[in-house]
Amino acid sequence: MINFRLIRHLWLFLAVAEEQNFSRAAKRLGMSQPPLTEQIQVLEQALKVKLFDRSRRGAKLTPVGQAILPAVRKFAEQLERLELAVHEAVAGQSGVLTIGAITTAMLDVLPALIEKLKAQYPQLTVSVREIDSVEAIPALEAGDIDLAFARVEGELGSSVRSIALTEDRLAVALPSDHPLAARSRISLASLAGEPLVLSSRKVSPMYFDNLIATCRASGFSPRVLHEVRSVASQIAFVSCGQGIALVPASLKKVAPSNVVLRPLSQRLNVVTTALAWNPTRTNPLVEELVAQFQGKGRANVP
Repeated sequence: MINFRLIRHLWLFLAVAEEQNFSRAAKRLGMSQPPLTEQIQVLEQALKVKLFDRSRRGAKLTPVGQAILPAVRKFAEQLERLELAVHEAVAGQSGVLTIGAITTAMLDVLPALIEKLKAQYPQLTVSVREIDSVEAIPALEAGDIDLAFARVEGELGSSVRSIALTEDRLAVALPSDHPLAARSRISLASLAGEPLVLSSRKVSPMYFDNLIATCRASGFSPRVLHEVRSVASQIAFVSCGQGIALVPASLKKVAPSNVVLRPLSQRLNVVTTALAWNPTRTNPLVEELVAQFQGKGRANVP
């Protein structure tokens, strides 16, 4: 049986945790402060733990409060998805498709896909979540998303499959006044000793490891000066004089005037976007979309 009272208490807990202040949380919730304080005390008594340290400066989470906060946030997200699904069902919608995507996929792959879905399934609601590549597999395994568009390849576990959609040739992004910028092509070995800006291993582990292995195969261990969250950020760091970067050649179209991209002498291709899904979760629409993409896999960028 659903404990709606506990659900309400968790919503109140989340508001106070995010605002770090009972007065601001009460205002956000549209209620007065005394009832909010009382309800949090009821929750603490029910759980037999102290969730907040209260002071004149506000409300700070105790270690126990900090420990349960991620789970409460995830629970709140799931409730929001449930509420959306109920509203759509009442309105006569046919369902919700949740897509997780990295930023580049949201720019390159998703617009055309969503336009096509709207045309084919006018009653379908498509919910898009921005994710990092490293989040794709656990989100698919947990059922938080139905499809992922991310930089994933290789061994993805027993419950996730993928199709490489786009590949691109690696290029070197460097300041326009860098000595190597005068060359039409740059050998990977010539980057030995250069400060590199790489897409973080935390964001895309296999992508990062492949680049490191490729550098070592060329006879040097790369000097990584910065790890950033996206390939677009790599270009930005190069523009700020923070090193050089190995990036997909297609990023030339977004590079500022003080950054140039030069192709590598070796032809090294990387997967820039893959479609990943969980075949253990039955979803006819996902199966149909996967079948459509399987005929288009590995689009190569010259």
